[in-house]
Order: sequence, then structure tokens, then C-alpha cells
Amino acid sequence: MKLKTKLFGDTYQFDSVKEVLAKANEPKSGDVLAGIAARDAKERVAAKVVLSELTVKDLTENPAVPYDRDEVTRICIDDLDREAYNRLAGMTIGELRDYILSDLCEEKDLHTIGRGLVPECAAAVAKLMGNMDLVYGASRLRVAATCCTTIGEAGVLASRLQPNHPSDDPDGITASVLEGLSYGVGDAVIGLNPVDDRTESVSAVLKRLDEIKQKYDIPTQICVLAHVTTQMDAVRKGAPTDLIFQSVTGSQKGNESFGISAAMLEEARHLALSTGRAKGQNVLYFETGQGSELSADAHFGADQVTMEARCYGFSRHFAPFLVNTVVGFIGPEYLFDSKQVIRAGLEDHFMGKLLGVPMGCDACYTNHMRADQNDIEDLAVLLASAGCNYFMGIPHGDDVMLGYQTTGYHETATLRRLLRLRPIPEFEAWLQKRGFWENGKPTRLTGDGSALL
Repeated sequence: MKLKTKLFGDTYQFDSVKEVLAKANEPKSGDVLAGIAARDAKERVAAKVVLSELTVKDLTENPAVPYDRDEVTRICIDDLDREAYNRLAGMTIGELRDYILSDLCEEKDLHTIGRGLVPECAAAVAKLMGNMDLVYGASRLRVAATCCTTIGEAGVLASRLQPNHPSDDPDGITASVLEGLSYGVGDAVIGLNPVDDRTESVSAVLKRLDEIKQKYDIPTQICVLAHVTTQMDAVRKGAPTDLIFQSVTGSQKGNESFGISAAMLEEARHLALSTGRAKGQNVLYFETGQGSELSADAHFGADQVTMEARCYGFSRHFAPFLVNTVVGFIGPEYLFDSKQVIRAGLEDHFMGKLLGVPMGCDACYTNHMRADQNDIEDLAVLLASAGCNYFMGIPHGDDVMLGYQTTGYHETATLRRLLRLRPIPEFEAWLQKRGFWENGKPTRLTGDGSALL
């Protein structure tokens, strides 16, 4: 296999496909921290040239973590649509990129392509794309999923209502939920990150969220984002939920650091389906984010974009309802500034959709990185243009429990008006019935959660 090229009068040689992938990556502080980044822009361009000449088969036969050592690799390879893969195997990554962006490639073709690709191929294509390519490529396909309602349809921008509270106080949570609903937020899910991860506390919050959902007859999903084992324990003891959540990584070792396995997630899926609350078959919610594998010393020398793509290949095995990258949550060690955060958000969204998972994004940042709310709003506009399924909705975009900044209730309403997008249809009908929505736009009651009382 040719892993060298002559460029700028110099010869650049790479020892492995993994090294080519890492050095072809756009600048990321996490890759520098891991010691795998390109030395300079010249070496980065050389790696991109070599990557563009590798084939789909080359990437498939050289996974970031060996097949016999990693269940994520095994799932991603065993799940391949072999007929689709065989048609793509001889295509170079450069040719694949050009085809994905061409007018010859239709949405049905993109879905077929995705089923024939391992995550390393999706990452490779993303590395050969500019930001506008990532936006355009992702905008060309929709990935829908159904739990109690259906997310991901054309012309729809949904949102997760995230009523986090520093003490899990039920009344404080309720106030945030009612305010968010009045802004048209919460059609993707009403999902809380708990302070207290004990079964009793998680059950109490789930019961309060379900009381709100049932009292006001809200067509949505509820979830508490505790560890998957805690949620399963709560459900088995009678707590109501529509979705079961878990953060995942791109390697078995990384998942083990989270205390999870593929078998555990499959058990959670069957448990959620057995409750009978969902109309569809999509009952899991996964969150990801570039850099988590490096944090767990579970990246195996691979770059963070490649490992992130593997999260999506792993996720699609379980037919989730929601997947989102918490793009700027870990901090500047992995994504140093707004430029890197924006790039990562666009990469993640494109790769996830190409691999067939219903992608959202927590367009966020931490206060110790070089980013601000304007940067996150820029990313949100780009991702909404790219067809992102949903964003987070938090009072004023300031999460007082997790201590980070993200999109607020206002951003969802503004993005819908700006890009002529709407809530999930059943939720939009509910908003109209309650007086918060009329003729495709918010009413004077927007922001007045007391109107529900």
C-alpha cells in the first residue's frame, strides 16, 4: 500500500493508515496532546493527498482498533451492508468525497453509501472536506427515527428541553420545563442531567417529568440522563421513561471506562421497548464528543475525529432515537478555541448522518476555552442549515448545574424563524392548541410558562 507522496519538493512517508488519518486531520489541540498531529500545514496537506488515494477497502481493512481486540470494531464491521460495501470497496476516498457532493448522488444513494462504510471511511471523507462541504453534504440527507413522535423529517428543527437544576428540586425543574415549552422547546425530548444519580432520585425526577407530560398531554419523550444501569433499575421499579440514555465512546476500552458494554445497551433497548410507551422502535439516546477516548487513555493512537466517527458506527447498531455530540463540553485540551469547536461540530454532524444515525448537537463551550456565545450561535446557524435534527434548550443558554454554556430557549425559536423551520408536527399542533404558536410562528404568549397553569 502506498503511504507516501512527494510534495513541495519533499517526500512524506507515513507508517500506517492510522497515522495518515491522524495527520490529515484539521488542527485539534487533542491530537497535539496525544502526540499524533501533523508537524505543520505541509505535512497535513501531504497526509490529505495520501488519504485521498486510499480506497474504501484500505480503510475498512485497517480499523483504528483491531477486530479481535475491540467490540466496537467488530460491531461496525459485522453490521456492514456487504452488497453496498462491495460496490464501494475499490473507490478512493477522494472519489467518494466528490461523489457525495455531486449532483449525481441523490439522498437514497447517500443512505446506501452509509450502510456500506465503516466509521474510518466517514472520518476520512470528512477530513477531505471544507466546512461548507460538511454543511452541504449533511444537508442532502435526512435521518428520521420514531419513539413517541418522529424526529428528523424535512423542514423540522427540534430541541431538547434541558431543565437542569443544581439540586434536582422538582419545583425548580417544573418551572424551567413550563418556560421552555412556551418557547416551543422540548419536542425532541424533555431530558434532565441529574445531580443525584441514585435510583430513588432518578425515579422521582422521571415521575415529575411524566406528570407534566401527562397533565398537559404533551406529544414528546421524557428521559433522565443518569447512568444506564441506574435508569434500568428505576424502570424495573416502576419509574416511567420513554428513552434510556448513555454516553458512549469509540472503543471498547473507552466504553468500559464508562461502565458499559454492547450487551448492556442491548439489554436497555429491550427493557425500554418492553414498557410499551414508544410508538416506534427507537428508544435509546446516546451522547458523544471528540476527546473522550483520549481522556480514558482508550484512543489507541487514533485521532479524535476517527474515534468520534466510531461512536456513530457503534450507535447505529442500537437504532437510537437521539444521538448528539456535546461538541465543546470537555474543554480546550481537546478543542482549543471556537474555530476548532465549529469545525468539530460540522464534522461530527456530517459523519453521524452519513453513517445513518439521527444527529443533533449540543453546540456548547466551557468558560475556560477561547469561545463565546456568538461562536456557538454561528455553529448553530451552520448546523441548522446542514439539517441538524435538534439542539439543546436551556434557560438563557447557561447550565447552572453542569457549568457550561449552550443554546437557550430563544435560539431554537430564532433559528426556526430564520430558516423557515418548524417543530415536530404533533408538537406544533400542541403549541397551537395551547396558544404558543400560530400561522407558523410564536405568539405573544411565548416565554410565559404560567399560561399552562
